[in-house]
Parts: sequence; structure tokens; C-alpha cells
Amino acid sequence: FVGDPTHRHRRADKMLAVLACGAASFTMPAAALHQIRNSPVVTLRGGSVGSNAAPAPLLALPQAGFDGAVAAGVKKAEMSAGKIFKLGILSGCHIGFGAFLMLSVGGACPGLAASNPGLQKIVLGAFGLPFGLMMTLLSGAELFTGNTALVTMAALEGKASGNQLAKSWISSYAGNFVGSILLAVLVFLGQTLAGGGASVPVAVAKTSLAFVPALVRGILCNWLVCMAVYLASFAKDAAGKMVPIFFCISAFVALGLEHSVANMFIIPLGIFSGAAVSWKSFLLSNLLPVTLGNIIGGALCVGTFFCMAYGKMGQDEA
Repeated sequence: FVGDPTHRHRRADKMLAVLACGAASFTMPAAALHQIRNSPVVTLRGGSVGSNAAPAPLLALPQAGFDGAVAAGVKKAEMSAGKIFKLGILSGCHIGFGAFLMLSVGGACPGLAASNPGLQKIVLGAFGLPFGLMMTLLSGAELFTGNTALVTMAALEGKASGNQLAKSWISSYAGNFVGSILLAVLVFLGQTLAGGGASVPVAVAKTSLAFVPALVRGILCNWLVCMAVYLASFAKDAAGKMVPIFFCISAFVALGLEHSVANMFIIPLGIFSGAAVSWKSFLLSNLLPVTLGNIIGGALCVGTFFCMAYGKMGQDEA
């Protein structure tokens, strides 16, 4: 039992004390708190009764948030390749579920898309992929696109090696691919989307992009995705983590940007459902440039830039 007795105050006929435990607080007679404090089986850490200590903040400040993100990157870098791969499969399924929901809700509004395309994009972004990233972050699964930022930060701070960085990226990417394809097969067999639903035209559109637009859309996409992952690490509770996840992820979807792991589910589902797209076109015309763009967006635009601001790379300017 760990708590922080924060303050006490007088009421008409008795002394009351407030015991804070993380985000929760409890009011009790001061005498009871005194007995708890002196118990040999209870440990209290923090301030003392009468200290008027403020409760712990629900959101870390920028420097502390950066340090926490680096620590998270170190933990990811220290995982075995096998564990990363297995957690990567789970994350691929999570993102696939998010994309599945997106196609089922926002992708099933052709009338809205024709009459009010802006609103349809909002619906497309709000329902689906934020849910997928939420499952990944709260469960501790391994998402390649997020690892491009966090593990890069750990490496730039000298707390992870180049080999660990490569292990994290390769293992999570492979796991994400397997999980996404697995879920695409299950969704196709389940026939919940008639004729593949929106996955068919979306697969055609995504593989019709030229290399440079796909690359740039990948950069912009993972800039937002990694900001969601980075800012979510600042929050101390699940509700706080959901705020950046929802806004950043719904924004990238509404903007029409390209996420490699989501595409690992959407395009194969379209292929299984009869889209005029070859596996070669999927891999070379979409997945390759989008993956490269995702790496640049995560490793450079988030990982490197924040290391330059709050890490060792920016110490000379502190």
C-alpha cells in the first residue's frame, strides 16, 4: 500500500486527514491515519500530515515527458526479437480492427461523401484507427510506426545501440505485417463487408499513388502518429492518453495520409475482395514508399527533433 498523506483540516468536533493514493484521495479521522502510519505492514511514501502537498499532476511537463518517452524507448529496445514479433502481431491485429471499423462506418457513407465530403472525412477519422492505437498503447503491443520515434530517441540519447534499433524496427514491422494479413483473412472469411466494402476502391486508390506523393503522405502521417504516441506517454491515466490518440489519429485519417501498418490490412483485404490490384503493386507502389515516409516522419520529425530540443543533442543550447 503506497500513499501520500497530503493535508488535514479541522471540522466542528474532530480532526480529519486526507490520504492521497495516486489519483485517488480518501478522507479519514487523523487518528486512523496515525494508526496506518505506525502500522508495521503499511508503507507510506510522500509528504507528511499537514504538509499541504499538491496532488501529482496528470500530465508530465515537456522535459519530464521527453525523459519518460526515452525510458519507454529503452524498454522497447531491450526486448527480445521474439517478444517484439509476438507483440507486433497483436498490434497489427489492433490496427487492423481499427481500420475494419473505419471501413465499416465512415467507409459505408457514400451519400455523405457525395453531399458533404468534409463531414464524411471527420466520420472516417473519428471511428476506427484511434480505437486501434488505443488498444496497442494500453496493452503494451509493439507498433512499428511508433517505434520509429521512441526507439530512435533512446538510440540518439546513447541508451540503445544501432543493433537494438534495427531489431526493434524489423521485428515489429514483421509482426505488424503478419497480424494485419491474419486479420484481413479473417474479415474476408467473415464476410461482414459485402464485397469487401470500401476496401476495394481504397486499395485501388492507394496503389495508384506515385512514389513521391506516397512517400510524403507517409512522412506527414507518421509525424502525427508518433506525436500521438509521444504525447500519450505524458499522461498518467488512460483517459489522458486517449486525448492525443483521438485527435492526432483522426486528423491523419481525415487528411488522407498514409500509414504503412493500416495499409497492410486495408489493401490485402481489397485484394482478397477482388480489387484490381496485384501483390507486387501493393508492395512496391504503396508499402515501400509509405514505409520509408513513416520512418522519416517518426525518426526525424519526432524522434530527432525532440532530442535536439530536450536531449543531449541540444545541451549546447540549453
